[in-house]
Amino acid sequence: MNRTVKIIATNARIDAALGRARGLAPYDQRVTRAAYDSKNDQVCLRLANGVMVSIPRKYLQGLDKARSSQLMKIELLGGGTGLHWPRLDVSHYVPGLLSYVFGTKQWMAELGRLGGVSRSDAKKTAARVNGLKGGRPAKKKISSTVPGTRKQATGKMNHRWSQIERRRKTA
Repeated sequence: MNRTVKIIATNARIDAALGRARGLAPYDQRVTRAAYDSKNDQVCLRLANGVMVSIPRKYLQGLDKARSSQLMKIELLGGGTGLHWPRLDVSHYVPGLLSYVFGTKQWMAELGRLGGVSRSDAKKTAARVNGLKGGRPAKKKISSTVPGTRKQATGKMNHRWSQIERRRKTA
């Protein structure tokens, strides 16, 4: 069923929307200046509220293998809500970057995987300390089975079945 809906935008509605947008401006995260710091290999952002944020280039999807000369020119898009590297045709959304989203889900998963295989001294020391404590605790196995199936109950399901069994016995 295809219905056409007419939306009438009056001056009053537009003014009200602009007023709401102005009310949210203090919470808006926009970049006023962006630059690539080749010495520290970071993308540096100055936000409208004066905060400076630096993100290592290797974390940003599409910039990980770029040359320094390709990273120098950064364009601000959408009034500072986006960053664009024209020589690479790569763009990033500023609120996403500030929420630690540096690329697609696949990219973020790969960053997590790489972090998990790192062999830093701190990670080695933590692993040794955990090993002295007995290592990672083993998962508990639940021995009861769900009535009518061969599957083992887990967590909430096991609790739910025990409630049903109690009701059946009292009825």
